[in-house]
Amino acid sequence: MFKKILIPTDGSPLSIQAVNAGIAFARSVGAEVLGLYVTQPFAATIGFDGMAAAYALTDENYEKAAAEQADKYLKQIGEAAQAAGVPVQLKAVTHFNVAEGIAEAAKEHGADLIFIGSHGRSGLSRLLLGSVTSKVLSLSSTAVLVYRVKDED
Repeated sequence: MFKKILIPTDGSPLSIQAVNAGIAFARSVGAEVLGLYVTQPFAATIGFDGMAAAYALTDENYEKAAAEQADKYLKQIGEAAQAAGVPVQLKAVTHFNVAEGIAEAAKEHGADLIFIGSHGRSGLSRLLLGSVTSKVLSLSSTAVLVYRVKDED
């Protein structure tokens, strides 16, 4: 049923839980994995309460750090998929809106399914923090499987 499963990561321990579950799911259905990391462009950091100015970031060192971070997190997916015997492709994209980046990458790369984790926040914390997962659900024309990750206390 599913041939290519897009699994996004933000590198967090909770995201890694979803990555591992997604790879296990892909293995069980005989699908390949498209590991995805979405970074926001430097211009997005300038608008975020002057973060770039506060940390004396330049577009060059921001782009370098973002690329290094993407490589690190995608390498985790690649190694886990290889260990599970699941074919894997890795992709880093830049987009102002992470959820849109995920939905667009799924469509562009022919994914049949987006396997994404959710922290299960509700109430005020969800309102304040937002939810990339719920935004992906509303934006994507690709099927989405939401995996409930467990907080590591």
